[in-house]
Amino acid sequence: MPWIVEQSEQISWERLRELMAQTVAEARKRLCAEPKRVLLLPPDITRMHSGVGRLTEMLYEMLSPEADVHVIPTLGQHVPHTPEENERMFGKVPNERIHAHDWRNGCVKVGEISGEEVAASCGGVADWPIPLTLNKMLMEGKWDLIIHLGHVVPHEVLGFANHNKNYFIGVGGKELICASHLMAATCGIENNLGNLVTPVRHCFNVAEERYLKHLPDVYVQVVMARNAKNELVHTGVYIGDDLDTYLGAARQSREQNITVFDQPVKKIVCVMQGDEFVSTWVANKAVYRTRMALADGGELLILAPGLKRFGEQPDVDAIIRKYGYTGTEHVMKLYKTEPDLQELAHATAHLLHGSSEGRFKITYAPGFLSKAEIEQVNFQYADLAEMTKRYRPDECQEGWNKTADGEEYFFIPTPSAGLWSTRERLYNRATGFGGDKVPSVGG
Repeated sequence: MPWIVEQSEQISWERLRELMAQTVAEARKRLCAEPKRVLLLPPDITRMHSGVGRLTEMLYEMLSPEADVHVIPTLGQHVPHTPEENERMFGKVPNERIHAHDWRNGCVKVGEISGEEVAASCGGVADWPIPLTLNKMLMEGKWDLIIHLGHVVPHEVLGFANHNKNYFIGVGGKELICASHLMAATCGIENNLGNLVTPVRHCFNVAEERYLKHLPDVYVQVVMARNAKNELVHTGVYIGDDLDTYLGAARQSREQNITVFDQPVKKIVCVMQGDEFVSTWVANKAVYRTRMALADGGELLILAPGLKRFGEQPDVDAIIRKYGYTGTEHVMKLYKTEPDLQELAHATAHLLHGSSEGRFKITYAPGFLSKAEIEQVNFQYADLAEMTKRYRPDECQEGWNKTADGEEYFFIPTPSAGLWSTRERLYNRATGFGGDKVPSVGG
């Protein structure tokens, strides 16, 4: 049962500060009366629009006078922040208190979900074990209090983001990230999106219950939606230390963050903000979150002024440039024979997620990448200045719009904050919709 739940059409920053103070008070009652060592686990800068960095700053200010407080942004395999990015994301939290997660060399193994358990969770689609390798500082730090922070929103791997994703992806090691991402991809991205408990989420729930139950942790989760002024605002806060805390937030997100169309959409135009999305690894959220809405033969146009690379890491970038987003059948055939795809299986999964499977056209208008580079990975290229002039993103609100010459398109200013789908694709899939029947957590 959650400790604190608040729902409103718009939760003010003043009220959010009060809720953070309540979180600290409840943690003192329930977990540790006088915490001396505290770890904050917020998202990275690609979730800056959620405002959770500011909540992290509030908690740091409340706890640091009496405790030794540290912050690990849950990067997963994303690029570590620069000091300037830390300041943009976390305000006055001292840079020396913010530690970069090292997904390759900074983790220890705490357990494993067996291949048999993996197969049982997904009907045998995947059957390899998931090694549970987690951040050394997290596991060896002897913390009195661990506070997770995050934005619950539809997600391509876990159905909805946040909760124990912070552990098993955000501060996970290479083996864990690779095995779980490939599992999610083989289950099918369109089977995962918008379901409360996907096969990977179920495995993570089992892992948390089995291996991390001793940690003194609490989850601070926000839900966001657009208000009458088309502003993205906080509408829900769920704070607690159990699975119901996640499920409550995910159910609210399911109600507020999924847009359903009766008919497929021929043209969608998205903006991936330049200060958050500099690689297709993260900018492809525009592909993930709109793919179920797009018509066969339709087009997704992504305006990406900050786009300067494909992968977050050089070796992943090289894999994307080498193989491109060429569809599940082609990539999985290569996966059987190519050592680099096997070594970085999460990159293989990303290639599957980012492909339209030939069903619709994906066009990027990048700020820095060339036409040759974009076309090399099997996307279409468009000039950013020309597309900005034609589709007027600064003048549009989310929804239906028309160009000066009458072309109709659906505009999405923050695709990472929701999910768009036809009714047919959302409700008539093998996994159904919602996933309210939650698998039991055993072991």
